[in-house]
Amino acid sequence: MILSMTGFGKATNEFNGTKITVEVKTLNSKMNDTKIRVPSSYREKELEIRNLITEKLDRGKIDVSLNLESTNKTSAVKINSELVAEYNAQLQGVSEELGLVPADALNLIMRMPNVLESENHEFDAQEYNSIKQTILEGLNACNNFRKDEGLQLENDLKKRIAIISDRLEKVMKLAPARVDNKREKLLARFEDMKKDDDVFDNNRFEQELIYYLEKLDITEEHVRLKSHLEYFSNTMDSDPGQGKKLGFIGQEMGREINTIGSKANHAEMQRHVVEMKDELEKIKEQVLNVL
Repeated sequence: MILSMTGFGKATNEFNGTKITVEVKTLNSKMNDTKIRVPSSYREKELEIRNLITEKLDRGKIDVSLNLESTNKTSAVKINSELVAEYNAQLQGVSEELGLVPADALNLIMRMPNVLESENHEFDAQEYNSIKQTILEGLNACNNFRKDEGLQLENDLKKRIAIISDRLEKVMKLAPARVDNKREKLLARFEDMKKDDDVFDNNRFEQELIYYLEKLDITEEHVRLKSHLEYFSNTMDSDPGQGKKLGFIGQEMGREINTIGSKANHAEMQRHVVEMKDELEKIKEQVLNVL
């Protein structure tokens, strides 16, 4: 089973008048690149939360945000009335001293620093347990998203592996014709030589034939590429976390396809080789997003 590294999960809970919201976003990355945004009151728990994320999501570019919002009807913001009175007294004094007409003092004072005070959210052990549970729910939701994306990736990869396998068999059907064609050309060449000096060296002919047969033979490449294709398919069916291994297998497949292409010496075979390369490039792009 394949898991995608692209995912999204969201979970919400409520505890004692506080709405807890967790959002998890993941993208592909070779390493674990985790960014966490938590309220300052729970900053001390960031390492524990990070370990929990790594355990559940393994690797990728991971962005987790935790938001706490009060659901109480009473306002979480208070006006510092003592500071308002102080600002007002100072403004009145300046106005009288300079002989200025008093402006809308309240509107001006409300823009002054520290007039509005937010209630500090303190650490609460029981609330943290609820937060931790919400984070787990968000991570599980993200993993479910990854599974759905992974299923689509797996179907696409299987389709492209099947195409490469089909083109490989077409190449192998065309391969013997090249050898027969080369044999006929060599034979015609030696026949011309025989007419010129009435000498036909069978040993030389066999040596030339063996040389070109070895140069054109793609049996080993066919066997290895077929083995890589089978190994790729088997790896996809293994436990999640096989993304890097699939990438390595793709590299080996590319080497064999390139070698077949260099030995093809046949227009129709080259066309099939180009199609295999095209499918392999698409596979490599998709594998980058496999966990």
